[in-house]
Amino acid sequence: MGSDVDFSNGNGGAGGYLAVPDDGRGTGPGLIVIQEWWGLVPHIRDVCDRFAAEGFVALAPDLYHGETTTEPDEAGKLMMALNLDQAVADMSGAIAFLQEHPATTSDRLGVTGFCMGGGLALVLAAERPAAFAACVPWYGLIPWEHAQPEWSNVQAKVRGNFAADDGFFGPDQAAALQQTLRDAGVDAELKVWPGVDHAFFNDTRPEVHDAATSAAAWSETVAFLHAELD
Repeated sequence: MGSDVDFSNGNGGAGGYLAVPDDGRGTGPGLIVIQEWWGLVPHIRDVCDRFAAEGFVALAPDLYHGETTTEPDEAGKLMMALNLDQAVADMSGAIAFLQEHPATTSDRLGVTGFCMGGGLALVLAAERPAAFAACVPWYGLIPWEHAQPEWSNVQAKVRGNFAADDGFFGPDQAAALQQTLRDAGVDAELKVWPGVDHAFFNDTRPEVHDAATSAAAWSETVAFLHAELD
């Protein structure tokens, strides 16, 4: 359903994975999908395909420029070495590519992401507020101390999926982030799903994946994105 694409990031080349609806029309609202700390791995490509099957034009920018890993220690190193200015430039290039793509039906997009990507989805919604109508962070954390967005910039509605048993970004942190967003005037609801762990949506990780909660969170996410983007 999808394919690798190249686009400009303003300073040179960037790329990612693009999936377009295969429903006869081949068009839909645009959605940026941001990777976990593993990189642009097959799971994220599959998530883009799944969003395309739901009617979205989904693009996952490759923030590690070809590097991926299955080892947590290496993933942590890649994440902490990520240059945030470069990442924002890459994601901004993805925004422009998606807005200009003939399959995309609206200039205002959605953005979603997982773990590190959930945090970056929020960062991007603050950095490029006019581009987004909807933002869905999944157990999103922002591990870089200096990366504290100006939350009052966010124009998108935010609906997050978090995990009650998350040891990285638990319910207390999710509640605090929700309050911070609301205090900044953002329409935000960060839902904490009971009985599940960090990365519960990742079906390539059987030690944490929860199929029932994933299906419920997916259904709510798809409905929200269509409500805001169609």
